[in-house]
Amino acid sequence: MSGLTSQTPVPTGIVVHAKTRALELQYADGASYRIPFELMRVYSPSAEVRGHGPGQETLQTGKRDVSIVSIEGVGNYALQPTFSDGHSTGIYSWDLLYELATRQDDLWRAYLDKLAAAGVERDAPMAAPGAARGHCH
Repeated sequence: MSGLTSQTPVPTGIVVHAKTRALELQYADGASYRIPFELMRVYSPSAEVRGHGPGQETLQTGKRDVSIVSIEGVGNYALQPTFSDGHSTGIYSWDLLYELATRQDDLWRAYLDKLAAAGVERDAPMAAPGAARGHCH
């Protein structure tokens, strides 16, 4: 069962802007939003990012330059992008995309707050899974 409600607008047009690294969603009412790839990537709904429960999230860093190399529709309810860092397991429902599109400021703030709380730089390379969390300068 997808998270679709009858209230969720389904985009009538989807444009991948490689140069500006944003996904544009166009809606029937004329509204259009651009979601930065970085925002999509750090809020990926995949288990790899979200974990399997609260507090299990993996904080994503170093994604400012990530791009989308391909994107596929999943049924009539979601998109599945493949990112340039190889991440391709996130299934973005129309609900999630609309939330990312319309709540960008809040989501950026939450992301930057999490980075600050963790003492991690936004552009720090991701530690390899299972790697010791040391600081090197």
